[in-house]
Amino acid sequence: MPWPAWSAPTPGSRRPGRLRAIALVGIDGSGKTTQAQLLADALNAAGHCATYHRNAGGRRWLGRAAHRLGRPDAQRLVGRDGMLLVESVLRWLAIAMALLGCWLTGRLAVMDRYAVCQYASLRAHGGQRWERLVRAAYRIFPQPQVTFLMAVDPAEAYRRIERRGTDQESLAYLAAADHAYRTLPEYPTFVVVDATRPAAEVARDIQGYLAGWLAAEDSSTGPDPVWCDVRATGPSAAVVPLQARP
Repeated sequence: MPWPAWSAPTPGSRRPGRLRAIALVGIDGSGKTTQAQLLADALNAAGHCATYHRNAGGRRWLGRAAHRLGRPDAQRLVGRDGMLLVESVLRWLAIAMALLGCWLTGRLAVMDRYAVCQYASLRAHGGQRWERLVRAAYRIFPQPQVTFLMAVDPAEAYRRIERRGTDQESLAYLAAADHAYRTLPEYPTFVVVDATRPAAEVARDIQGYLAGWLAAEDSSTGPDPVWCDVRATGPSAAVVPLQARP
């Protein structure tokens, strides 16, 4: 049974049974985790109850397990299809738990990764034959009210991953993942953000875009007091809204 449809975000609302979410997606090294955490903190500081959810698929955990068992990576441990299956199941469970918590508490969910990340992962790893099945399983999840795609050159993403030193990705994979996101049928609904700039600038643009979006949603009841301290006159030029679907 599908989840209930999203409700329009109302400042300060925490009624159970409401589903509200913003998703940040993109390739590894694009800064989506940093921006999702900054956004959740900003929303809470402004009085708009929000919870950060890291909807990981377990690839990093699988990679570490593979190293402990003497294998170079997760794919060599469980096979490509096995890795994609485990990742799809774990991410499905993570998203389901996040949505359930949002539905029960009425809090706004800031989603670090969402269903489209799994579709892109399947394509980037050559698992397109599983995409129809995975989409069927993920179909119960509603579309977020806004999905930000953190756009960064794969070479820059690769440099960031190397600097943080907690995991590894090949440049070829990052390029394939970047292409996968841009060829998803959901791509026209994304708000594309230039994520090559410093984190503070990116965060300001995301919050500025949402300020205008929330104000438009709440126009019938006047200005949105939640964002009075960060309201922008409109989306920054660094944020390119292809289409934001409420």
